[in-house]
Amino acid sequence: MFTRRSCPFNGGARPRPGHVPFSAVPNANEDNPSALNQVQRRAVSELLRVSPVADDLARRFEDAGFSLALVGGSVRDALLGRLGNDLDFTTDARPEDVLKIVRPWADATWDVGIAFGTVGAQKDARVGDVVQRFQIEVTTYRSEAYDRTSRKPEVSYGDSIEQDLVRRDFTVNAMAVSLPEKEFVDPYGGLGDLAARVLRTPGTPEDSFSDDPLRMMRAARFAAQLDFEVAPEVVEAMKEMAGRIEIVSAERVRDELNKLILSAHPRKGLRLLVETGIADRVIPELPALRLERDEHHRHKDVYDHTLIVLEQAMALEENGPDLTLRIAALLHDIGKPRTRRFEDDGRVSFHHHEVVGAKMTKKRMTALKYPNDLVRDVSRLVELHLRFHGYGAGEWTDSAVRRYVRDAGPVLDRLHKLTRSDCTTRNKRKAAALSRAYDGLEKRIAQLQEQEELDAIRPDLDGNQIMEILGVGPGPVVGQAYKFLLELRLENGPMGHDAAVAALKHWWAEQS
Repeated sequence: MFTRRSCPFNGGARPRPGHVPFSAVPNANEDNPSALNQVQRRAVSELLRVSPVADDLARRFEDAGFSLALVGGSVRDALLGRLGNDLDFTTDARPEDVLKIVRPWADATWDVGIAFGTVGAQKDARVGDVVQRFQIEVTTYRSEAYDRTSRKPEVSYGDSIEQDLVRRDFTVNAMAVSLPEKEFVDPYGGLGDLAARVLRTPGTPEDSFSDDPLRMMRAARFAAQLDFEVAPEVVEAMKEMAGRIEIVSAERVRDELNKLILSAHPRKGLRLLVETGIADRVIPELPALRLERDEHHRHKDVYDHTLIVLEQAMALEENGPDLTLRIAALLHDIGKPRTRRFEDDGRVSFHHHEVVGAKMTKKRMTALKYPNDLVRDVSRLVELHLRFHGYGAGEWTDSAVRRYVRDAGPVLDRLHKLTRSDCTTRNKRKAAALSRAYDGLEKRIAQLQEQEELDAIRPDLDGNQIMEILGVGPGPVVGQAYKFLLELRLENGPMGHDAAVAALKHWWAEQS
């Protein structure tokens, strides 16, 4: 039987100590009396699915004299009916004992997290008629906290599951299921908060965020991923302690930001970061947009426009969340505050904000330790996101279209999506005209690609041929000649070998 183990708490909605049947858990969501019964049924179904792995592993811990419990996000996701094959466990066994138990059982193990009490494993197991692969992490009961200046948490091991759960970030992640008896452990009211779709901390939010400031970003991330509300006292603590995020390493901040951006509801999490002042410390270019109005006065400010562009870009994704596209949408207008000018006619202009924004994007993403290739692609998208607006109703020459494709390179498909997403006008006629114009540009690109292989556009002569024709060795002149021929190729399309040789010789004579 599923039972619930609980302890006292502050607040009338949380249960009192004692063991009660899971079906008799007090309902914390009075507007929907069936909510907890629904999550119970989902949890039972999910736990039965993973039982071949979870119960087998638990019995091995039990035989060795230790306890094991499914914990944290795995329990939360089971209750939400979305448990995957990544399973998190907690135990009173020390890491060296965990390795002794897990190694003979698992198909693979790794100990890269053992300094923090975590052992990883992989196990293939039959679930029904299908063999599934499970990724497993087993972590010793622990408590961890930052001191006032360190970027690395100090870890110490605990002796009880309640001690382990209280250190966790939110009550919905502070639940466990003891195995193999399947006793539900919820000392901090996570089940009620899950039913109410609210994020609270097991202890005071001030203590929680002082112990690990990254939990403030995790609040925004979980709000975005789960579409939950953040409790008012948690929001207030985030505002008061926003500066504490600065002791967390750029890599950990970046990873949380990525998870937020890739979530189903990134607007919700981003707004929370901005409103609490945390964004001012981790991505200050975003809240800076609140001070600006765009040149067409279509939106309250460029910040709102940016969030709309992000959501419109998400709607155009074809193969799941696209981090490159989403970051580009989020940062595409960050150059506007620095380029704002008030014109004589009363209008506001942001000339060359795409160029300035590309440089700012590179600087911010580099500071957050993003990979170089991602920095390059996002910066290129920001730099090019306005290029289409010179297209008009189709006035570009084939040369201009070739240059558009050449400059976009591997991010051309994303540039199509970003450019379309950047149209947020409420004027339906204007929006339709812009859409038709871009349809026309994409059609022309497709036609030229079919005719000329634009994706691999290059001069009609390569470097070796240039050196042979000019009678020169490797050096700067070869690069100059190559660039000259590339410009001719972009301007005229394929020239053919003889025409390219004649043009090269003519250019060389002029250089001499």
